[in-house]
Amino acid sequence: QVQLVESGGGLVQAGGSLRLSCAASGIIFRINAMGWYRQAPGKQRELVAAIISGGSTNYADSVKGRFTISRDNTKNTVYLQMNSLKPEDTAVYYCNAHRVIAGLPLDYWGQGTQVTVSS
Repeated sequence: QVQLVESGGGLVQAGGSLRLSCAASGIIFRINAMGWYRQAPGKQRELVAAIISGGSTNYADSVKGRFTISRDNTKNTVYLQMNSLKPEDTAVYYCNAHRVIAGLPLDYWGQGTQVTVSS
């Protein structure tokens, strides 16, 4: 099992910044990718950013140029730096860890952290 604990959410004004952290613990070998998803009220959960084991990254079009995902392997932690925040970024943000074992995909989720951007 993999445990994910997020932190860093909160209330910020439009144009401000926040940094989310996701600390992974437990059986963390062979994690292929880690990412951040978000879910706004009444909407489906969507991918915000992901970082693959080789270091490549992927972003939703809506956050490109504003958000940066990074990781610190020594701390088993993934970060999401969010700049130039907009009210539409308001959502619960979830950390995700993905791995494939014996051909089976496995996903692990954190408890979520609320990000609220006021206009």
